[in-house]
Amino acid sequence: MEKKSALSIKVAISIVSTIFFMWGFLTCLNDILIPHLKSLFDLNYAQSALIQFTFFGAYFIVSLPAGKVVSKIGYKNSISLGLLVAAIGAILFYPAAQFASYPFFLAALFILASGITVLQVAANPYVSLLGPQETASSRLNLAQALNSLGTTLAPQFGSMLILSATVLGANELAKLSLAEQASYKVQQASAVQGPYLFLALVLVLLAIGIFLFRLPNFPGDTDHRESAKNTTFGEVLKYKHVFNGVIALFLYVGAEVSIGSFLINFIAQPDIGNVSESTAASYMPIYWGGAMVGRFIGAALLRKFDPGKLLGIAGSVAVALLALTILTHGQFSVWAVVSIGLFNSIMFP
Repeated sequence: MEKKSALSIKVAISIVSTIFFMWGFLTCLNDILIPHLKSLFDLNYAQSALIQFTFFGAYFIVSLPAGKVVSKIGYKNSISLGLLVAAIGAILFYPAAQFASYPFFLAALFILASGITVLQVAANPYVSLLGPQETASSRLNLAQALNSLGTTLAPQFGSMLILSATVLGANELAKLSLAEQASYKVQQASAVQGPYLFLALVLVLLAIGIFLFRLPNFPGDTDHRESAKNTTFGEVLKYKHVFNGVIALFLYVGAEVSIGSFLINFIAQPDIGNVSESTAASYMPIYWGGAMVGRFIGAALLRKFDPGKLLGIAGSVAVALLALTILTHGQFSVWAVVSIGLFNSIMFP
């Protein structure tokens, strides 16, 4: 009986880890969307930043309702629901490209991110429950390492299928007639249709698989859900470590996402990497791959060393590398910013 239970938990970790991979993959595709849509719609940096603002704004708006959903329908069903909602968002990229509408793209992203938010709310605590509490940080690091595998592969996938086409500059685009400009935008926007429809299919298949798979139950889940119904957000934040954790995650995710979002445009600058956007995209897997390697190493180190001290060391090195990125130019600046990924690794888990 114990052997069967242990095997069930191992299989559950493997299954849920595929979810971490998928949301990492989908999240990192935004880093490819930003330069593509920036060029396509002739956006400035503030306008192109709306992609990440919309995506992570969904986390802020949907996370609390998602918590209520998880407490009501449980971990497994919430994970399936999150996958289906994300699939709907991915499908909406097709009409967004047909209309060549930036607001439509943002709406599709918000829905996709809403699904991922439900996944995050359900899957992160679920992984922490799949084993002893003292090794929860290690398990989360391991699961997040597979999340980083998704973020490592996504830029390569996206650069081949989305950034491979030649994009006209603002001056070249201005020379075209209004009809030619509209046709060009639809043609360029269509580059995202195939990849996102394929991802929608994968998400639907995963949702069905998770729903059919018999994930382990935990004693006391029902009691926890009942007590959660009577607990307000303000009451939870009265716990100092929770409040500090929320602030830390807010700051960390903002920094991590900002670096990844503008990495391609930054490296492509003449005084930094002096390369095309498609070539600059080849550095993205190194940045996110560093996070993946660091999380695998971190999963082992966190079993032996204090998580707080490791977090402090990693954060300090990341700050130093970012300072070097700002103060230097050329290849030194390129490799300084790319190396930040390795030290970002253990921070979220």
